[in-house]
Amino acid sequence: MFASPVRYRFAIAVSLLALVPFAEGLAQPTAPAAPTPMAPSAAPRSAIEKQDIRAQLAPRRYTTLAAEVGAKINRIEVPEGARFRAGQTLIVFDCSLQQAQLQKVKAALAAADQTYSANKRLAELNSVSKLELEVSQAEANKARADVSYMNISLDKCRIPAPFNGRVAEQRAREQQYVQPGQALLDILDDSVLELDFIVPSKWLVWLKPNQKFNVAIDETGKNYPAKILRIGARVDPVSQSVKLTAAIDGQFDELMAGMSGKVLIAPP
Repeated sequence: MFASPVRYRFAIAVSLLALVPFAEGLAQPTAPAAPTPMAPSAAPRSAIEKQDIRAQLAPRRYTTLAAEVGAKINRIEVPEGARFRAGQTLIVFDCSLQQAQLQKVKAALAAADQTYSANKRLAELNSVSKLELEVSQAEANKARADVSYMNISLDKCRIPAPFNGRVAEQRAREQQYVQPGQALLDILDDSVLELDFIVPSKWLVWLKPNQKFNVAIDETGKNYPAKILRIGARVDPVSQSVKLTAAIDGQFDELMAGMSGKVLIAPP
């Protein structure tokens, strides 16, 4: 039997009504998901932190000794690379000309002193004028100043060591005539070897003088103890870095000025 048209239309209407709640659910917009909180990222590293901190060994004291008189070098007592003690004679000049000049001014001084003494006795007898007495006294003082000048010049005929150290470079040779101011020897004091390097300025919150660390020297392939001596007086605003001065903590015969290496220091 076939269903009547009325029943058929009624069944369709009921089916459509049942689908309305489902269609409304599909049309409803979906709420956006809550964003996932991101983990805090690490602070960006500065350019100086991204590279190795390098340092070079340098002597605490160094200087260039120069001639103070024009003369011929007679002897160089300490050869290049050798050690010396403070006060030890390093260079001796041939100052025979200055010695002769000293004898000359000494003779002039003796004559001036005799003239002045004679004029003083004559002045007591009113046999010489006051002017002649004063002139003779001035001549004696002049001769005495000449003797002092020549003695100082002769002192410059030998060059003593200003401190304990080594001869780094010899710039002149024996029997060579040198002029005043000419460089003769480069000397250095390597009793303490220092390190100059730069670190990030934000490390200042934990870096302190006398703080210890290690440094790996390239030439020896070994690590050596060191300690901070001084912290720089200002921060470079461009690179945000500061200069440190440290020193090798101990005596190591294999270390020499000019060697370089990597500073093994990091934030705690």
